[in-house]
Amino acid sequence: MSVSMLMMYISFVGMFLLILATGLIVWSRTKLRGWFGSIITFLAYISLVSGALIILYVTFSGPTR
Repeated sequence: MSVSMLMMYISFVGMFLLILATGLIVWSRTKLRGWFGSIITFLAYISLVSGALIILYVTFSGPTR
């Protein structure tokens, strides 16, 4: 597998985490209450930060050969 394909798959994981974070935040703020909502919100923010870091890494790593 080439480096370019690997970076593409890594960016797909980052995009999936950002979409997952959006869905979890909306779900926890509209449907959930109490400690379970807090746990889901915490997981959503963890996936938001990790997805953003992955996308930043892929973006700033530059072009591949």
